[in-house]
Amino acid sequence: MVPFAGYSMPLSYGDVGQVASHNHVRTDAGLFDVGHMVQSNFRGPTATQFLEWLTPSSLSSLKPYSSTLSVILNEKGGIIDDTIVTKHAEDAFYVVTNAGRRDRDLAWFTEKLEQWNSTEHAKNGPVEMEVLENWGLIALQGPRAASYLQALTSFDLQKLTFGTSAFVPLEGFNLHVARGGYTGEDGFEISIPPSETVEVAKILSKYPVQLTGLGARDSLRLEAGMCLYGNDLDEDTTPVEAGLSWVIGKERKESGEFIGAEGVREHLKNGPPRRRVGFIIEGAPARQGAKIFSGTEQIGTITSGIPSPTLNKNIAMGYVRNGFHKKGTELEVEVRNRRRQAVVTSMPFVKPNYWRG
Repeated sequence: MVPFAGYSMPLSYGDVGQVASHNHVRTDAGLFDVGHMVQSNFRGPTATQFLEWLTPSSLSSLKPYSSTLSVILNEKGGIIDDTIVTKHAEDAFYVVTNAGRRDRDLAWFTEKLEQWNSTEHAKNGPVEMEVLENWGLIALQGPRAASYLQALTSFDLQKLTFGTSAFVPLEGFNLHVARGGYTGEDGFEISIPPSETVEVAKILSKYPVQLTGLGARDSLRLEAGMCLYGNDLDEDTTPVEAGLSWVIGKERKESGEFIGAEGVREHLKNGPPRRRVGFIIEGAPARQGAKIFSGTEQIGTITSGIPSPTLNKNIAMGYVRNGFHKKGTELEVEVRNRRRQAVVTSMPFVKPNYWRG
């Protein structure tokens, strides 16, 4: 167990090493306890419009029981947090945010709800936030996740495609199941009321499903090219710099009225000063904070890096000055006081295996 985001979290289970655990998720299925993450419901007549003010995503065109990755932005367009937003109806959304940003996010939501509800937006009723305190959230991930889960439910999981969710009967429980995850594999994130969490986790963690810790979670998400808040995203980084422009709705890039729109539009129009890119690095793995050079000039910093168990190569992501971000660009990274060759590589490093039907 290790401290993480103010919680005591499992780094690994038993004597299963991080690499073996990682490989098991890539070839079979692993179960992650991610109950530290903050789950919230937003309800009210203008819930869609409120969340379209807080994020740059097109939530009005999202179908019911569909999800999108999004970002909560500050006034400058910097990322307060990344989030998964699930639309249940025009007036009901389920939102998952990061544990490490809990205090900042909840204070921001509360402040913005007060602002929103004190205007004519609330004439047909306020938007309200309900934080699902102590609810469980477990992620079943891997190429065999669907066959294991299907054995426990009468619900046809073939119909539940990547980025959609449903309430699924599971061994007598009725649980919110979203298809997706943080590994690049097919999988499910299952939200569970506090009194049922342990029992459901026991049902789902039967052999050959392996309980999987934070060590493998980090290497799996990095191979999948996914960001970790605090490493790869922060309040001084816009979604355009972070390579997340795709979360901004098409029509909203031009005219969306969302917090931070001006800073985001500036970067969309004139190009951002720096960009998040992937690297393959020779020799030793580069870790967070390693400096990136072109010749004698430092042009960026590594934000996450590991030896990839799947590729047997050192992979990393980081930010480089705009212009050095093209695939195939040869740069150098300083690791243990030595320069190592680093080639800009497209992400994800490992091809995703999402179920798209």
